[in-house]
Amino acid sequence: MEAMEKVIAKDLLKIQAVFFRPDEPFTWASGIKSPVYTDNRLTLTAPEVRLDVEQGLARLIQENYPEAQVLMGTSTAGIAHAAITAHLLNMPMGYVRSGAKDHGRQNQIEGRLEPGQKVVVVEDLISTGGSVIEVVEVLREAGAEVLGVVSIFTYGMQKGLERLAAAQVKNVSLTNFDVVAQTAAQEGYIRPEDVERLMAFRNNPSDESWISK
Repeated sequence: MEAMEKVIAKDLLKIQAVFFRPDEPFTWASGIKSPVYTDNRLTLTAPEVRLDVEQGLARLIQENYPEAQVLMGTSTAGIAHAAITAHLLNMPMGYVRSGAKDHGRQNQIEGRLEPGQKVVVVEDLISTGGSVIEVVEVLREAGAEVLGVVSIFTYGMQKGLERLAAAQVKNVSLTNFDVVAQTAAQEGYIRPEDVERLMAFRNNPSDESWISK
């Protein structure tokens, strides 16, 4: 039986939720040139992949956070995944807005959350870690005990790893950049020699020397 990391890597590549284009880099909003484009929302419109993802997230939660009482999705990408995974686990679910509403009760946390409840955050993608750490901080300020994060995919960038460690946030992902890159080469999506270039990007996204390799 294949390891879950590789099964999810194959799934993401098949539906182009992770798409490598090292010879024609994408440009991120920050201006950084990237050989990869990631859109895990595509998993929601591919039922077989979606089932692998949600069952995988449920398994990660059971194995890594057995004390979890509530799942909280990140806005907006993590909401659907948190809802489906919570349904599989028969658990309460809510989500955290990027900012408080300017009307009604001005909630930033949607769904019932009691102080002291043990929460797992559900995220689709972790790169530098900034957005998910903000969600964790909002939940902590509301009195929740955040056990950690589960995510579909992580880049494993040093900046992200350091930020998560500094904020004392544990993350467990279904798959990661290294596994997806290796799988992409094995499955013929990219050339084997491209893997080294992808790793150079992952190690230092601001250094564009990988483009000319």
